[in-house]
Amino acid sequence: MRRGARASAVLALVLLAPMVSQAQQRTPQPVKPPAAKPAEPPVQEPDGPPYEPQLLQLAEIMGSLAYLRTLCGGKEAQDWRARMAALIEAEGRTPQRRDRLTAAFNRGFKAYSLTHRSCTDASQEASARLAAEGEALSRALASRYGG
Repeated sequence: MRRGARASAVLALVLLAPMVSQAQQRTPQPVKPPAAKPAEPPVQEPDGPPYEPQLLQLAEIMGSLAYLRTLCGGKEAQDWRARMAALIEAEGRTPQRRDRLTAAFNRGFKAYSLTHRSCTDASQEASARLAAEGEALSRALASRYGG
């Protein structure tokens, strides 16, 4: 499978897969970057693939959803961390790329933590809009780069 097709398949799975786990409500925490694999030789990838900006936007949306869904006690709240880990595993071929993806997730997480301290109608509306935006972005990436 081509790299773009694999990435698009992962993107589709990340956002479009059914949410099945029941997460316990707890205080949301940002994602920690995964440990770099020491055996890997450094790979130069200054700009990343052509879909890098959309991928970073998707990671930011996932961070926002991780915060908002946990804040509002969504049953799939912790799934967003697992989905982000899967995205980093699939797309984070270099330490710099993993760092950019993690930073985008944390940026989205922190942005909503500054203004949403409790679950309100506005929090739920923002969550619904972000989920719709993420789904549309995921579909666009999969259709354009899915091969």
